[in-house]
Amino acid sequence: MQKLEIITQKIHEIRGNKIMLDFDLAELYETETRILKQAVKRNIERFPEDFMFELTESEIILLVSQSVIPSKSKLGGAKPYAFTEQGVAMLSSVLNNEKAIEINIAIMRSFVSLRKFALTYEELTKRLTEVEQKFPEIYKALNYLMDTHQKDIEQKERSKIGFKKK
Repeated sequence: MQKLEIITQKIHEIRGNKIMLDFDLAELYETETRILKQAVKRNIERFPEDFMFELTESEIILLVSQSVIPSKSKLGGAKPYAFTEQGVAMLSSVLNNEKAIEINIAIMRSFVSLRKFALTYEELTKRLTEVEQKFPEIYKALNYLMDTHQKDIEQKERSKIGFKKK
């Protein structure tokens, strides 16, 4: 599987934001989740609520039910952090190494790819709605033409079918 596909599969939507979970990021950065969280806590001022937030119990249960997280026991009792696109970008300044920079570039490309897909989907939905709105007008026109054509057929005199007497 390509790197972009692997990363895209690790992007989820919570609270209306596309996010990545701390343990997925740690795996991509080839580091421990504990180390990633420590680096974030040392630089917490770089991560406002719209960059990173801690998941609630209900959000964790939702992710478990969607098979994003195998079970709550995988978390080891700690609530995972969810990083938005901006939060992931900020991580590269906190985890300042070559691997972090390389992975961050790939992650940013994945977010951009998802955004393009979402825009394309939105555009297609809009066009489909426009076409559906035109259907009633088209049906009206077709019915009118069929009714008019039917009246023309009914008005013509037909020749009788069968044997003719001499």
